[in-house]
Amino acid sequence: MAFEWTSRKPAEGIATVYESNITLNKSASTHFETAYRVLLGLDKINKKIAIKPITKQEHERGTMPDEKKHKITVRPSYARVSNKKFIREAVEIANIDLTENNAVKFKTLWSKQDQALIIDLTDYRGEIR
Repeated sequence: MAFEWTSRKPAEGIATVYESNITLNKSASTHFETAYRVLLGLDKINKKIAIKPITKQEHERGTMPDEKKHKITVRPSYARVSNKKFIREAVEIANIDLTENNAVKFKTLWSKQDQALIIDLTDYRGEIR
């Protein structure tokens, strides 16, 4: 028989965007296991969010302004970044409704070129109410 054994870990990185935070599933959060802070970027033309990890050493060098660095919470099964203002701007550009406690899921991809996790706001994967 030709069985293909499956992994417990989801193969696809998923970001769930809530009104107050972005939560990454285990697959997406693996890129942030050593992150001390992150940078958040928004591509308004292509409707994409970038989350770039910053190590403690990079943070301590002081080469990036503190107001550009955001706290990330990394747990064994997820990671979370909170910034209501940033999320409000991102969902407005992508015309996403997060009212009434809605949350929306999007596919993520790791960009080697940018060294960042990219959330494609046009690659809708579902909604949570």
